Amino acid sequence: MDVVLEVGKFSRKNKKLDLVLSIYVLRILTGLNGIHILSVVVIGSLNGFRVSSVAVRRVGFVRKTIECKESRIGKQPIAVPSNVTLTMEGQDLKVKGPLGEMAITYPREVKLEKEDGGILRVRKAVETRRANQMHGLFRTLTDNMVVGVSKGFEKKLQLIGVGYRATLEGKDIVLNLGFSHPVRMEIPAGLQVKVEENTRITVSGYDKSAIGQFAASIRKWRPPEPYKGKGVKYADEIVRRKEGKAGKKK
Repeated sequence: MDVVLEVGKFSRKNKKLDLVLSIYVLRILTGLNGIHILSVVVIGSLNGFRVSSVAVRRVGFVRKTIECKESRIGKQPIAVPSNVTLTMEGQDLKVKGPLGEMAITYPREVKLEKEDGGILRVRKAVETRRANQMHGLFRTLTDNMVVGVSKGFEKKLQLIGVGYRATLEGKDIVLNLGFSHPVRMEIPAGLQVKVEENTRITVSGYDKSAIGQFAASIRKWRPPEPYKGKGVKYADEIVRRKEGKAGKKK
């Protein structure tokens, strides 16, 4: 292959701008034993052309080994309860339990292995950086599916503020958060919402991602403010408080 490198150089002489442009053409032959430079051609400047060449010489490869460490999360086994059924077809996995059914498709960088005693392992199919990243991610997603269809997940929120309250109306949750109108949100399929004392909300279900997304959509209507702590916050959330501005002294 030919590699062309263009280098521009400016020089100022007698208040005039002279342009000197040189083009280096390298003819490179690649082989199993390294890179061989066949010739170097230097093509002139403003005053004409000069052609020169160098002898053939060998340039060795710089070898660098990329170490792909095994993910600490990815190598952990997944315990499958007796009330959960797994169906594996190629890179597809279906998990069915008493609370619901979920499916996932694995990338070609990882593979799934089922062992005796109800143990499931996610392993890398190739040794690459992407495989190392996918290893831990899909192990976590698989474990969330198994736990979700067997035990379920929940996310709790709390409403703090005078007049802030939540009520359930059919398949909707209605929030009064200090706006001129109530906020009505439809509860997604597969999720259950429970309201206690009009200020405590519990979102539960088997899909951990859907639970977190719906809980976040409730919170975003009135995130907790840092001065008085008013708003919608997660039950385990710690709101960093700020001091109000002091009045001007007279």
